[in-house]
Amino acid sequence: MKKTLFLQAPSFDGFDGGAGSRYQAKREIRSFWYPTWLAQPAALIPGSRVVDAPADGMSVEAALDLAQQYDLVIIHTSTPSFPSDALFAEHLKQRDPAILIGMVGAKVAVDPHNSLGASDAIDFVCREEFDYTCLEIAQGHPFCDIKGLSYRSPDGSIEHNEARPIIENMDELPFVAPVYKRDLKVENYFIGYLNYPYVSIYTGRGCRSRCTFCLWPQTVGGHRYRVRSVENVLEEVNWIRDNMPEVKEIMFDDDTFTDFKPRVEEIARGLGKLGVTWSCNAKANVPYSTLKIMKENGLRLLLVGYESGDDQILLNIKKGLRTDIARRFADDCRKLGIKVHGTFILGLPGETKETIEKTIQYAKEINPHTIQVSLAAPYPGTALYRQAVENGWMEENKTVNLVSKEGVQLAAIGYPHLSREDIYHELERFYKRFYFRPSKIWEIVREMLTSRDMMKRRLREGVEFFRFLRAHEA
Repeated sequence: MKKTLFLQAPSFDGFDGGAGSRYQAKREIRSFWYPTWLAQPAALIPGSRVVDAPADGMSVEAALDLAQQYDLVIIHTSTPSFPSDALFAEHLKQRDPAILIGMVGAKVAVDPHNSLGASDAIDFVCREEFDYTCLEIAQGHPFCDIKGLSYRSPDGSIEHNEARPIIENMDELPFVAPVYKRDLKVENYFIGYLNYPYVSIYTGRGCRSRCTFCLWPQTVGGHRYRVRSVENVLEEVNWIRDNMPEVKEIMFDDDTFTDFKPRVEEIARGLGKLGVTWSCNAKANVPYSTLKIMKENGLRLLLVGYESGDDQILLNIKKGLRTDIARRFADDCRKLGIKVHGTFILGLPGETKETIEKTIQYAKEINPHTIQVSLAAPYPGTALYRQAVENGWMEENKTVNLVSKEGVQLAAIGYPHLSREDIYHELERFYKRFYFRPSKIWEIVREMLTSRDMMKRRLREGVEFFRFLRAHEA
């Protein structure tokens, strides 16, 4: 077995840890998600280690010193971080040409040939679900025999093996929480809307929704939602409760945890017996009866993608949701005392200045506790990317600049009637219109008065938020 390191390489200044990959920009409030997609294959490989350099604040030099102690280094990469990750690989190869270096993530999954062609330092990339691909590499199997692998052969040619089938029995994968406890510093992981410290895990992979912009279902996970058994999920939660007592909240990070209502209700009842506080991703169509069961069994918050307040835009992006249903859902959450973190996207197909105003008014009406506003990001491999190229909203094969060199998210798509610059500046206006209302300010102040810790936390977040707005305006 090769001595294996799974690495989130040192990031651009201020880039954060996204859900399974680095977020595409500096967040409004600095925050980190767990590197679950690295922890999962690491759980399969004895003696391996996960290092999350951005969360640890580790320098390039320190990361290189550490990485050169390993035989095999597997780096998680993304479209925005790939140039930097490739440069890190080159520096590591210069130190020790014998180190085997590979990459995983949606970027290399959809563009393996060009990813390998970008740097001689990258020996292989993994496509599809890469857990067992990584295991077989670490076990020393010949590259030509490993499914889901693209690699550079000794003569320099680039080879692509047959695809790896998706994992059907999700219970066969070992728990990630023991890897978190062993390799990561729990206190480094902070999300503004989750209780601190928190842990995030997946109870399944794939998403039945067909949203045109969403990266992971279209590149790695697929559209069939494959789930772990209820017993398996509750067993890992029980392990977290007993072995990580400092954790105050568990976040279920499945793309849409609420898709299978009977399963969600069964998991919720089990979580209630364990006495844990939890949150999850949800689509804004969960019925009141299910929400009630979830709330009565420890649910605190739902992370909900509303995206737009315009029904035609929701239809354009195949969201599978109407605003009237989402309004009813928001009312139900309010009645039950469930907090909601709502996410919105500006610049989606069909966007106009009028629809942006409509979405701002919609956000104020449904009034999630907190929000995140993003700009439409056409990641390669998504239907939105293909649509943007076909309609001339962006140029094919041109570098997709999703962020500025300062790490601020850019508007990658523009329209004849709505420029990239217009879309870019609507983001800060959205935030100001939503948060700078007397009712919302009083809501936040009331929350701050609940405890000294919450007071300190919200004050720090406020400073970071104003810095974000200033950077965005600049």
